[in-house]
Amino acid sequence: MIARIDLHTHSTASDGTLSPAELVHAAADEGLDVVAITDHDTTAGWQPALRALPRGLRLVRGAELSCRWSGEQPPVPLHLLAYLFDPDFPELAAELARVRIARAERGERIVALLRADGIDVSWTEILAAAGGGTVGRPHIAHALIQAGLVATTTEAFGPDWLGERYRLPKDDIDVFRAVRLVRAAGGVPVFAHPRATRRGRIVPDELIAELAAVGLAGLEADHEDHSPAERAHVRGLATELGLLVTGSSDFHGTHKTVRLGAFTTEPEAYERIVAASSGVTEVASG
Repeated sequence: MIARIDLHTHSTASDGTLSPAELVHAAADEGLDVVAITDHDTTAGWQPALRALPRGLRLVRGAELSCRWSGEQPPVPLHLLAYLFDPDFPELAAELARVRIARAERGERIVALLRADGIDVSWTEILAAAGGGTVGRPHIAHALIQAGLVATTTEAFGPDWLGERYRLPKDDIDVFRAVRLVRAAGGVPVFAHPRATRRGRIVPDELIAELAAVGLAGLEADHEDHSPAERAHVRGLATELGLLVTGSSDFHGTHKTVRLGAFTTEPEAYERIVAASSGVTEVASG
């Protein structure tokens, strides 16, 4: 009987603090039955996670895609969870590679701005700390913590730092293109934390309806950045549009306080994701 399912976690392949192997073992230790590895714009953690998969745990291979909606100016950044897609599908693989390069270039520009203001952080050291994973603002936040300039990741993402003063845009994937590419690659796209106003701007419900019309499969409702009212709104919208609903931790290790399995997905929604995919399969060990 599959009971505990967490469909949104990050490893050191992007901005988590556990390696893919450590992540799947931590998921098993937390009593999860299914875990998805969804690093930012990369599938680099898939094989290490598969090799280390503990007996009895199912692994869903995925990624969290950096997207944008250009219906407002400046464009609204948003995230799309993509599950069980073919990582070798050429157009999607090319877009992910482009976004990873854009992330690194933005990170280097942010560090240059910090250094121009006399803040002693090193891009070389940030890259080394990322260990070859997709570089993002959390890596810069960690450098600010190490330098004693801020106490927490939350503070680093505040308006005086990476949240506003030193925030730069990056060249994300148009969200309509992202949904279509994930579907073309045999994957299942789910909108991550779509109503999280505490993260900044959100998109209108009308956009989500338009995305559903081109292939969006679901909405992530139960998430630490959603208030109870926001979770209820997302569930109602999903029901109205015939979309599945997920819940997940968005676990990043010590970069966030949330625990693995803090929010979970119902088995029926998980089964719908598996049934709708044709890229790669879920994997169970032993």
